Amino acid sequence: MTVAVISHPSCSLHDNGFPHHPESPERLDAINNQLIASGVDWLIRHYDAAPARREHLLRVHGAGHVERVFGASPEGDGVATLDGDTAMTRHSLEAALHAAGAAVMGVDLVFGGAHSQAFCAVRPPGHHAGRDNAAGFCLFNNVAVGAAHAMAEHDMNRIAIVDFDVHHGDGTENIFGGDERVLLCSSFQHPFYPFNGADTDLPNVLNLPLPAGTGSREWRAAVSERWLPALRDFAPGLVMISAGFDSHLEDDMGDFNLVEADYAWITTELCRIASECCGQRMVSCLEGGYDLSSLGRSAAAHIKAMAEYH
Repeated sequence: MTVAVISHPSCSLHDNGFPHHPESPERLDAINNQLIASGVDWLIRHYDAAPARREHLLRVHGAGHVERVFGASPEGDGVATLDGDTAMTRHSLEAALHAAGAAVMGVDLVFGGAHSQAFCAVRPPGHHAGRDNAAGFCLFNNVAVGAAHAMAEHDMNRIAIVDFDVHHGDGTENIFGGDERVLLCSSFQHPFYPFNGADTDLPNVLNLPLPAGTGSREWRAAVSERWLPALRDFAPGLVMISAGFDSHLEDDMGDFNLVEADYAWITTELCRIASECCGQRMVSCLEGGYDLSSLGRSAAAHIKAMAEYH
């Protein structure tokens, strides 16, 4: 069965408002171009996301945060700064709504049986957005919106969220920490932005804070020891992924040394768990990844591994 790849044109119009910002529209071009160049495009079906509605957002964000983001949306050439490195321009709100809406659509597609797996090729990313704040280029928490939709509309009460971005998914932890319906697994460089997560002590959170210079062997060993047995014990009814590709050795936003084969490996391992537990249901949302070449190759490897898993 083909993988659903969900995006929207507005995601390429979002501008962070700063010259040479690493979270650029070219990121989506890099992924799309590599899907074609590597022959993966024939394994996928493209969808345009519908925008998330306020009811979707309010399941994971406070009303004050949602109103602040809507109210900050500028007109014309204005720039609205939400935190030190998170800003909005005139297309940002539309893009953020479609990014969150892509996660909702992905969940609906895998529960409806049209696809077993979906990848949301969207921006802005989401995993730093907490219940009441925007942060780290993120306005709304896309993967959290999708997970909450699965709970509300598909009666799902066992969801695994796996985050392999080089930065800790602190917003997702803020939203779901202590929620027994979710098992959150996040690997990240420590100490590093956002400078938290290493001392988390919550029964539903399995954080892997790892030092700068972590490579394939160390990362795979930690994942195999800590995550994979816990995920099988949890037996999720849905696997969701915060797919950050900035752990790649060519990406200077962090100091991990992973390569495309590592993303294919973790994807295959998660596909195996999803096959054992939930009919392969998997929804992945793009987070980081700022070196365009390695981002394109890594995302293509991730999607190919989903498509080719049997």
